[in-house]
Amino acid sequence: MKNINVPLNQTDIAELKAGEQVLLSGTIYTARDAAHKRMIECLENGEELPIDIKGQVIYYVGPTPAKPGKVIGSAGPTTSSRMDAYTPMLLKSGLKGMIGKGKRSTEVVEYIKTYKAVYFAAAGGAGALLSKRIKKAEVVAYGDLGPEAICRLEVEDFPVVVVNDIYGNDLYEKAERGNVIGDSPESTAFGP
Repeated sequence: MKNINVPLNQTDIAELKAGEQVLLSGTIYTARDAAHKRMIECLENGEELPIDIKGQVIYYVGPTPAKPGKVIGSAGPTTSSRMDAYTPMLLKSGLKGMIGKGKRSTEVVEYIKTYKAVYFAAAGGAGALLSKRIKKAEVVAYGDLGPEAICRLEVEDFPVVVVNDIYGNDLYEKAERGNVIGDSPESTAFGP
């Protein structure tokens, strides 16, 4: 298990390998389909993004409203492939990490390698538990999108697993081949 502070630096990214469990602490941003579409429109129009994504991690989540006394509602990951069409341009613009669930397209995996980024998976169906690792949440852009607005989250020991690393390794492909368990001490994402 690795503890990493976010935003990410290139040294930490280079040390991550598919299958490793990681606890993230620091600042991450939320964005889903609608926010991604707007960010790409900004870039295509030569405009600045509403947040500086260089070195940042985007969590593909649309949290539910916070209950009284809580920072945020349930905050489970959404399917990452829905962001695949937008991801290459964001990686070119300096994005270094993404959190979601499910496989990424071959194109996105290649861009992750090229731009030395990382794709993490968070546990689907565990939104209520994941929300306990979020210490602060603030809407910073596209507030009109409601739960799909971009929020800045302060997280502490937020649990994720490396799916795609900068070396082209893919945890889901390893699992399909049946060689996840025993590859290394860190490769216990699907272990007993």
